[in-house]
Amino acid sequence: MEQFGQMDKVPKKSIKMFSHILNSHHIWNQRILGKTHEFEVWQKHAVEDWNDIHYDNQRSSFEIITNAEDFNKRIDYTSTEGRAYSNDLKDILFHIVNHATHHRGQIVMDMRASKIEPIPLDYIFYKR
Repeated sequence: MEQFGQMDKVPKKSIKMFSHILNSHHIWNQRILGKTHEFEVWQKHAVEDWNDIHYDNQRSSFEIITNAEDFNKRIDYTSTEGRAYSNDLKDILFHIVNHATHHRGQIVMDMRASKIEPIPLDYIFYKR
């Protein structure tokens, strides 16, 4: 988000993919909390709105993790296609992280195709 915020023009595919990451995280949080989601799966957001959406997602996830009594608890939900499913909380939380990692890789490829060198995204760089 920081790198994109410093750019004059963010590649369109990167906007689409990063918005999707934010939307999906929001949708999964709302499913876990038993609430209705506010965003659609592929809804695009302005780059300047990303930090606020990300903050809300992180706050909600922290609330979920902090208040969870059983990470094996089954979460019943309806997919965006209208199908009913049920998964363990721990698997949904893992999916949120894994899903974002997959699409961040696509964003890195899009940036490189646009002649933009992305900052390192490896977890170990974050922890240093």
